[in-house]
Amino acid sequence: MAAKVRPHTNHYSRCHIALIRRYGSYRQFSLQQSNRKKVQPLSKLHCEKNQGVTKPCLLIEAPEKGVRVDSHELGCPVPTPKDSLVLSSPLPYVGWGSSEDVWVKIVSKEHSYKHSKNFLHKHPSIQPRMRSILLDWLIEVSEAYTLHRQTFYLAQDYFDRFMLAQSNIEKGMLQLIGITCLFIASKMEEACPPKLSQMAYITAGTYFEREILEMELIILKVLNWNLCPETAVSWLKLYFQMASMNPNSDLLEPQFPQDTFIQMTRLLDLCILNINSLHFQYQVLAASVLCHFLQLETVEKLSGLSRDVIQPCVTWMAPFVESTSRFGRATLRDFVRIKKEDRHNIQTHTDYMAMLEDAAHKEVNSQFPTPPNSTEKTCTH
Repeated sequence: MAAKVRPHTNHYSRCHIALIRRYGSYRQFSLQQSNRKKVQPLSKLHCEKNQGVTKPCLLIEAPEKGVRVDSHELGCPVPTPKDSLVLSSPLPYVGWGSSEDVWVKIVSKEHSYKHSKNFLHKHPSIQPRMRSILLDWLIEVSEAYTLHRQTFYLAQDYFDRFMLAQSNIEKGMLQLIGITCLFIASKMEEACPPKLSQMAYITAGTYFEREILEMELIILKVLNWNLCPETAVSWLKLYFQMASMNPNSDLLEPQFPQDTFIQMTRLLDLCILNINSLHFQYQVLAASVLCHFLQLETVEKLSGLSRDVIQPCVTWMAPFVESTSRFGRATLRDFVRIKKEDRHNIQTHTDYMAMLEDAAHKEVNSQFPTPPNSTEKTCTH
């Protein structure tokens, strides 16, 4: 009599087969069981000591009144009063609060949750393609576990911010850091996150549950428990919702067409895999994606961003737009135990690495000027 198999085993097996086919060279980024003793010790990762100092409450200016914002909610460092001054909010009227206060809150996160492509300078053994492969794998894992898009984008943000705070990370650690970031993100976003054993299983035995837990504590401390960024996909969803609203409708009630949304998210997925996407703030990335589906003037009004801020990113994104068009339209999928009204929010995977290679040829030949890092630029509202 055949041995009983857990219901999810076949699902995992399909994922592993796909990984083996797609990432035959991924072994260079994750050490095998026989070489485990060569893995970089977790104790060598830099982790700031908690000094136990209570952080003060900051007052961020708004048009009508001061908005009280706790610095520990935003991250560190906090935005300066000049950067935090919001002249007007593009958000529509909301009956459950002040649109100006909400706008100040989410924009301030762009200044406090820092990311930059310069983290590669701190890790000589890591190449840009390694990050692309890792994130592509995390997208595939997200689809295998039916995780939401926001979960993947949280994991991507945690990974990039963690790497920015570290130095000399060995490439053999990338898979452990990546799967741990996804594990943390799933607990932040999912109602029923995958179990620790499932996360360890998907690494094909490369890492134990204990190692994921140890890495989880390191990442949380390095990030100072600041786990609520406004991600690129949450900005995109907000902008598209505002563009699709009726005059008397509720901002929190989804009204945009799902099919168009998944075309947008596929473009955003492809762009975020490219290390140069970290040149831009998340809200600029999302607005630039929207520019390829709506008029630029409309996007300026929806985002509160000026043409000068958006246009460099729109230009940089052009090769990725051409690549997605050559690979055909994305299809809206159905998922078991996922309601139809939520299926567009589930992260899906496609042949992103092939699309990335296709776009890379045109990106190399483009003559667009390099914009300032997200940590250096200010936002125009």
